[in-house]
Amino acid sequence: MQDRIPHQQAAERGRTGLDVEVRLSAELAAVVVGARRRALRDGDRQIDTAHLLHTLLESDPDVREAFDSGPQLARLLGYLVQRSIGYGLRWQNSVEDSGAVPTLTGGEWSPVAAGALAAAYVRATRRGDRLAEGVDLLAALVTEPESRAVEVLTRAGVDARELLVRLDGAAERGIGA
Repeated sequence: MQDRIPHQQAAERGRTGLDVEVRLSAELAAVVVGARRRALRDGDRQIDTAHLLHTLLESDPDVREAFDSGPQLARLLGYLVQRSIGYGLRWQNSVEDSGAVPTLTGGEWSPVAAGALAAAYVRATRRGDRLAEGVDLLAALVTEPESRAVEVLTRAGVDARELLVRLDGAAERGIGA
């Protein structure tokens, strides 16, 4: 189980501090930029975990390799595309909040997404890296059962707990994470 402290600290900083963002690899920083662009284009108030998941899947081959099969990945991307073109409108103009931390108003990041970015960095440092990678963020996204990313994964037929076990096993073996 992941420690809730990074999640709480990120939420307390409000806009998710630039301090977390500077601890990301160049590839993961590009994912953050892509997620911002996606949220703006979709008309969402905040960048949420589904924006991060969508951009991760599109841009990071190590993240795509974490999934069981091509068909599973295709279903997942299909669901995310549907969401971005209107299927997920029930999420528009709302804040992603797991209930674990107070909801922020006017922030750039949802509290859950902010916590995931912080947790990705913690995961990277635990394995001795100074910068978080895409698989670190993917692992952080799937640890929050009430996140939009986990909801998307579940609807696409991906078992988030099984995915996390696979990511943790790869990290222990020094593969991809």
